[in-house]
Amino acid sequence: MTTEVGHLNEMIRERSAFVDDMRHELERVVVGQKYMVERLLIGLLTGGHVLLEGVPGLAKTLTVKSLSQCVDLDFQRIQFTPDLLPADLIGTMIYDQQTREFVPRKGPVFTNVLLADEINRAPAKVQSALLEAMQEHQVTIGETSYKMPPPFLVLATQNPIEQEGTYPLPEAQVDRFMLMIRVGYPTREEERLIMDRVTERTMPEALEAVATPEQILASQKAVREIYIDDKLKDYIVDIIFATRNPEEHGLGELKDFIEFGASPRATIYLNLAAKAHAFIRRRGYVTPEDIKAIAYDVLRHRVILTFAAEAEEYTSERVIEQILETIEVP
Repeated sequence: MTTEVGHLNEMIRERSAFVDDMRHELERVVVGQKYMVERLLIGLLTGGHVLLEGVPGLAKTLTVKSLSQCVDLDFQRIQFTPDLLPADLIGTMIYDQQTREFVPRKGPVFTNVLLADEINRAPAKVQSALLEAMQEHQVTIGETSYKMPPPFLVLATQNPIEQEGTYPLPEAQVDRFMLMIRVGYPTREEERLIMDRVTERTMPEALEAVATPEQILASQKAVREIYIDDKLKDYIVDIIFATRNPEEHGLGELKDFIEFGASPRATIYLNLAAKAHAFIRRRGYVTPEDIKAIAYDVLRHRVILTFAAEAEEYTSERVIEQILETIEVP
């Protein structure tokens, strides 16, 4: 086993060499936001979709666009609005007068990196148009299904401070996002640097591609090969089951605060995200710290709280924190 892990470490160190190059390239345009950048990399390395939540002006759109440039991926940005239609997203059948037949016209969803900007500003029928693409990696237009080009990643943003004219994402749709990231304000020093870069026009016009789509696809396979001990697999399952039956895991005080626990997708994504977290640190094996580090992003949108929790000002982060503190680490 030690020999196998040694070979894995060597392979992962070789495959993950481009990650540092991507970080350095992104730092040319994105000031700070290391947490957001790392989580986006985890999404890219696992093929998991990411939901970004934060107030305007925190470089969410800039970071996503820059990430696609670093890997030379096709990028499309769609501004979600109340009058958007599903056909504007996935495409439709149009009539060709020369052939006198209906032919498909593919929409902007057919890309590698899709930025769904302010996704909660479009009604449910438009949001649901993304579901097939996110889960099955295909889109049906007319009677034919078309595969998405690999790698395919949906990165969506939403503004938490404006509720007027918005359509909150249903829990079933939010569950399709591997990670939900809360994007915070920059530090004082970072904000000063942002001001200088933008006002003095020192931002580069374009970034250099430091990785290829083929490298990303190979890295996604490598991430799945990273070793995770059976005890850590049980640890992940214990964490997820504690969100569903807290009283059975010594967390009886949370019973009245959790309406619905995390779905089986959480178990899968916590495993994959922990592996990607190890990959970024150029390790061929998962540690408990990898699981704990990524648990908040995997679970915060999957733990549905009761009205009693809201009345007590209990947040999903607080619930996750108590679970991680209580469940014994192997």
